[in-house]
Amino acid sequence: MALANFSLAQAPASAPGVTTGSLPSLGETSELAAAAERRIGDRIAASIYRDPDYIDDPVLVDYVQSLWLPLIAAARARGELHVELEERFAWQVFLIRDRSINAFALPGGYFGVHLGLIAAVGSADEMAAVLGHEISHVTQRHISRMLTQQSRQTPWMIAAMVLGALAAGKNGDAASAAIVGGQAVAVQNQLNFSRDMEREADRIGFGVMTDAGFESRGVTAMFEKLQQASRLNDNGSFPYLRSHPLTTERIAAAQARVQLASMEAEKPSREKLVEAGKARVLHAMMASRARILAAPGVDALRSMVAEAQRRTSPLVMQAPASADNVRDVGVVYAGAYAAAQLRDFAGARTFLAKLRPFVAEVPQAAGAADLLAVDIDLLAGVVPATAASVDISKATSRAEVLTQARSLLAAQRAQDVSSRLQTWVAAHPKDATAWQLLAVAYGNQNQNVRAIRADAESRAAQLDYPAALDRFKAAQGLMRSNPGSADYVEGSILDTRTRQTESLIKEQALQDKVDH
Repeated sequence: MALANFSLAQAPASAPGVTTGSLPSLGETSELAAAAERRIGDRIAASIYRDPDYIDDPVLVDYVQSLWLPLIAAARARGELHVELEERFAWQVFLIRDRSINAFALPGGYFGVHLGLIAAVGSADEMAAVLGHEISHVTQRHISRMLTQQSRQTPWMIAAMVLGALAAGKNGDAASAAIVGGQAVAVQNQLNFSRDMEREADRIGFGVMTDAGFESRGVTAMFEKLQQASRLNDNGSFPYLRSHPLTTERIAAAQARVQLASMEAEKPSREKLVEAGKARVLHAMMASRARILAAPGVDALRSMVAEAQRRTSPLVMQAPASADNVRDVGVVYAGAYAAAQLRDFAGARTFLAKLRPFVAEVPQAAGAADLLAVDIDLLAGVVPATAASVDISKATSRAEVLTQARSLLAAQRAQDVSSRLQTWVAAHPKDATAWQLLAVAYGNQNQNVRAIRADAESRAAQLDYPAALDRFKAAQGLMRSNPGSADYVEGSILDTRTRQTESLIKEQALQDKVDH
């Protein structure tokens, strides 16, 4: 889903009398109630979930989360993010299948990252610079202040206007359908941050990312990329640049902060340098994955395969991965995945075999290679080679759990899948993809009532409550027409979830009347 020419950044409301940061406010206040702000975000998020360009790739989601969570923790430790604010909003990250370089946040704590951004940045530090900046827009309540300017509009209208602005970059007809008259331009102008807000987000975001353990040079590296892009003709690839325009003052201030941080920083230890090298290896692989999942086209995929063939010469690559050949690791990973997308599975496995020695000493990268092997087999329509021996009960990360679940479903080990995913969704009830896989696992075991309920839960996790209610009721109907198709506990859960969902729908309907 291509976003319009701005990045949205949400800022949750705080409790009365509680400041949202250590710096003075900009002299503006937010009159938008937290509940109204969350409703706006929920409406937009529900539409994003239904957009075909929304993508839930567990491997990339885990990677982004590995950057996101330390930033959130740092913001919390610095006093920028209070517990109340953290609990009140969703704080959920979307991945968007779009090759443009952008990141955005929405009212209610929903954030998004374009695959193009992951593919374009050169390190986790650069990525953290962008995310830290966006988080600081949130904690300083910038978008809440700007939404206050729209106080004459009801929440549903604001949501429609923002959705229209998002659609404008993708499809003019869709934008026209979502926006009345010239409101798209108006909302875009009001959601573009002021210079004071940009300076504040730069300053606080820098502190957040460095406190989270990321290198300060990530800021200057990202600024250099944006500055270079600003000199080129705008081809629509940098929405982030247009929504966060560079100024000489911003660049100079960023360079001064980095220089000061470098002077104050201790010389990195050997262990830290080793960890930094491992992080670069993993990022190179994830950037390649993002580039491919952004659907670049057949010609681009063939080009990636050809480049991987050139870079796998023994004279070029030397294992293990080092700072000198990190880029080569990304190139070979891209070649393996691109070959699989082109259905050259033998070629994909050859590249993967050449990749493994170079990442063997980087546990996270080696794990990513293992997951790629499963992806290749599943794309080939064969049972993954590891499916016979894998113990999904020992999987810990989301990427491992969901990828192994797909592998075991192919191996007709549905009972193992349902057993592990039951535990997973109990701890992560809003994981729609996990619920969908659980529905398949139950269906494969002819546990149809449970399969329908799991499908309903996946719809509820994506905020589609009417569809969830239809499925909850369908499961209840199946229980009534087929006594013994599910036990008492399952029936009790169904009754409870049906009532809860009906209540949510009624609350939404009542609020819609108020908003209208």
